[in-house]
Formats: sequence, C-alpha cells, structure tokens
Amino acid sequence: MKRQPATQTQALIRDLNQELITLEAALRRASLWQAEQPATNALKSTQPFCVDTLDFSQWLQFVFLPSMQLLLEQQQVLPKECGIAPMAEESLKHQASQIKPTELDHIIECLNVIDKLLSSSH
Repeated sequence: MKRQPATQTQALIRDLNQELITLEAALRRASLWQAEQPATNALKSTQPFCVDTLDFSQWLQFVFLPSMQLLLEQQQVLPKECGIAPMAEESLKHQASQIKPTELDHIIECLNVIDKLLSSSH
C-alpha cells in the first residue's frame, strides 16, 4: 500500500517539530538547559523575550519551545514570522565564553531554520 504524500501543512508541522527537537538538543549540548523552571512571575513578563526576567536561553526553553509545541499539537495558527535568530545572536554572544562556538552556531542555525519555516508557511 502506497503512502499518501504529506500535505504542505503536514510537512511544515513535521519539519517544525523536528527543528524544535533539534533546538532542545542543541541547548542541552551547550549546557543551557535548566532542570528547574523559573518562578511563575518570571514567565509572566510582558517584555519581549522576557528580557527583564529571563536569560534568552531560559526564554527559549520555558516560553518559546512549549508555546510552539502547543500550537503544533493543537493545530493552531502559526506565527507569520518569528525572527528570533537575530535576537539569539545578540543575546547569546554575552554567554559566548560559556558556550563552544560550534554549539552557539548550531543553536542559531536551528533558529534560522525555524524562522525560515514560519515565514515560508504564509
């Protein structure tokens, strides 16, 4: 029995899911993954990327990844554009002494792929 080709939406969901998994793995490899969640108040920041309460890597782990996974699981409308790779470059360069350059590059590449997938989906 032949498999039906994936629709464009199914392919986007599959690709985004895979890239989110890759991003989590990259954060773990760079030792930027935390075992404990920040305080609830820190997650309720109204500032973009929770810059006033979280490090960028914390925002990725505790806000961005869960939000994107929920949107995909519930088949909700995805953002038309994301544009977080430039923010990652700026934010994570302050942690560059703690992160190997190849690990930093991999995180930023993951975010570039996510940005491209989201911008090409609309």
